[in-house]
Amino acid sequence: MGIFSKIAQAFKRTKDAIGNKIMNIMSKGELDDEFFDELEMVLISADIGVNASSKIVEELRQTSRKNKLRTQEQVKDALKEIIANALSENQMPKTEFPILIMIVGVNGVGKTTTIGKLANYYKKQKKEVMLVAGDTFRAAATDQLEEWAKRNNVKIVKNNQGSDPASVVFDGIKSGSAKGVDVIIVDTAGRLHNKTNLMEELKKISRIVSQNWNGSYQKLLVLDATTGQNALSQVEYFDEAIDLDGLILTKLDGTAKGGVVLAICDEYKTPVAFVGTGEGLEDIEEFDAKTFADAII
Repeated sequence: MGIFSKIAQAFKRTKDAIGNKIMNIMSKGELDDEFFDELEMVLISADIGVNASSKIVEELRQTSRKNKLRTQEQVKDALKEIIANALSENQMPKTEFPILIMIVGVNGVGKTTTIGKLANYYKKQKKEVMLVAGDTFRAAATDQLEEWAKRNNVKIVKNNQGSDPASVVFDGIKSGSAKGVDVIIVDTAGRLHNKTNLMEELKKISRIVSQNWNGSYQKLLVLDATTGQNALSQVEYFDEAIDLDGLILTKLDGTAKGGVVLAICDEYKTPVAFVGTGEGLEDIEEFDAKTFADAII
């Protein structure tokens, strides 16, 4: 299965919630005020958000008048371009190696599985990868990460349960630097964004990285796409704490709420780095705005 096919399959439910409904309202006839009102409601219902939906519809309204759009294909193409352009305003920078990627997020979003997929992703690029078990709270967390390290045949730095996570990360940085690895991926404990002490700990870990790591550094928030608009508050709190660099969306294949990508990018200007496209080890892809727009419309 090609990359576009995998992404299209992941966003299938979102496409059903947006693209198919748009085709239905377009079949009624003219691109009049009623059409644009209905289109806005379709976008909002797909968790694109009120503000982002309003901006998209207004731009489409102006484009349709200016270019005298008439056919369904013309409108679809214009809408795809508007969405792709909106997302392209905030893109991840080109990855520079060596890089340390810190993975953060609330409980249950799939952080550890995502780390396993990322390790495989970079291994396929012939990069030397190391995992760091920064989740020292859950007994099973290190065991799970060790399993991913074995499956990917990559190094892992760990310590005992209850150890200071920042200390484990420091050890990982020193080990990774000494061994000349290309990619260090740091796991962190799942934490509710409103738990002040845990967020302070995350800040401490990030400071340790900034003070001791000489390569590039990305802080990526893993989001469960099925939470829809609730993801916005997670972005807000984690961004406030550690100044997020990007997002990774998981569980897209189980939801029609993939449009939340647009809401997040509109409100917080936080780019999407990767999207999970399934349950398999290789089911993760770099996010591409045009591919996303093509997949949901």
